Amino acid sequence: MGADEEAARPEPARPEPERPGPERADGPEQQDSPAGLDARDRAVLELEARSWRTAGAKERAVREELGLSSTRYYQLLNGLLDQPEALAHAPVLVNRLRRVRDARRAAR
Repeated sequence: MGADEEAARPEPARPEPERPGPERADGPEQQDSPAGLDARDRAVLELEARSWRTAGAKERAVREELGLSSTRYYQLLNGLLDQPEALAHAPVLVNRLRRVRDARRAAR
């Protein structure tokens, strides 16, 4: 085998070293994100960030995807808006929702 053939051969893939992470007994779906939110909190924020074409689509998605009533969903969402972890996770969304909430409160 010549030097050219040896240089053209790709190196064997090396497995990436495992990165240490937080160990939790309740499984990956309940692990905290780097921002400190659990999976349900992240799912609430992700669902709220979507755009909806019809009036009932969001409420249906809340029931089907999260298994929550609309009332409980909005309670959780409102609580998330006051958490610094939620702001770190989705700053644009949280700031927009805070402005909407504050405008509604001021209108009362």
